[in-house]
Amino acid sequence: MRPIASACLSAFALIHIASHPAAAQQRDVAGSRDYPGIGRFGGSIVTGYQAKDFDAARMQAAPFANSKAVKPLRLEGRVTRVAYRTGPGPSILEVSRNFENQLTKAGFETLLACDTDQCGGIPFSEQIDVLPVPQMWVDGFNFRYFAAHKKSDNADIYASVVTSKNNDDVTTELVVAVVGAMENKMVDAAAMAKGLGEKGHIALYGIYFDTDKATLKKESAPTLAEMAKLLTGQPQMRVFIVGHTDSQGSYEHNMTLSRQRAESVAAALIGSHRIARDRLYTAGVGYLAPIGSNATDDGRALNRRVELVVP
Repeated sequence: MRPIASACLSAFALIHIASHPAAAQQRDVAGSRDYPGIGRFGGSIVTGYQAKDFDAARMQAAPFANSKAVKPLRLEGRVTRVAYRTGPGPSILEVSRNFENQLTKAGFETLLACDTDQCGGIPFSEQIDVLPVPQMWVDGFNFRYFAAHKKSDNADIYASVVTSKNNDDVTTELVVAVVGAMENKMVDAAAMAKGLGEKGHIALYGIYFDTDKATLKKESAPTLAEMAKLLTGQPQMRVFIVGHTDSQGSYEHNMTLSRQRAESVAAALIGSHRIARDRLYTAGVGYLAPIGSNATDDGRALNRRVELVVP
């Protein structure tokens, strides 16, 4: 028998999601894209998207036993999460198998493929790494899970797919983790001064924004503090703060986004670090000055940056 409390919570969540404004979503969320070489099930839309240069992802390589994980994986590296909603018609199995086939064609080898009871039921579903509601929904009484692994260019790459239902819609999330060490993106004031003195500009990768937004994330604080230290130590220095993007999206959108991101950095230096406004100039060049190939994830990551430039 199903636990009464869990069943009630599941039913309540279903009602809540069905009435949520996101249920009316008709297009992909802004800034999202399919994972290269995998794609999506026909007729689906992206309901959630997250791509981080360094993060942790949880995956399972074996079914649960006695409601506990047998072979849990905690993977650190570049992590991409894409959640989809597919309208009524296909089954959970059909959607999942399409993703499984695509991953197999891409060179992945299966670690685990199981349905609800085979996986371990609700305890298993509670440990699945998924984006929050309403971006993704997993019904603990009705889901399928798939995990796989491959080696590519000496890198370990893991992928998981969880497929479930929200009312008549099929919900799916693909997670891909490229295991690797975190790149040191901290550039201190001395390194900034050296770069500006030698080349007239320096790229900063410690400034973080949410995907497709210009709002600074709290993780940017250390780099902003070093920028302020540089400017405080050289009172006569004036700098351009220049935003750069990758080539995803239209030219006009990226020009606007890159300028807004530069302005956000300037505003933080002025507001939180008391740097005089007339010492800071801002500009956005979109994807017009790439330093990597926009055809690859690594190249796009290099292109998404903020630069300091001395006039």
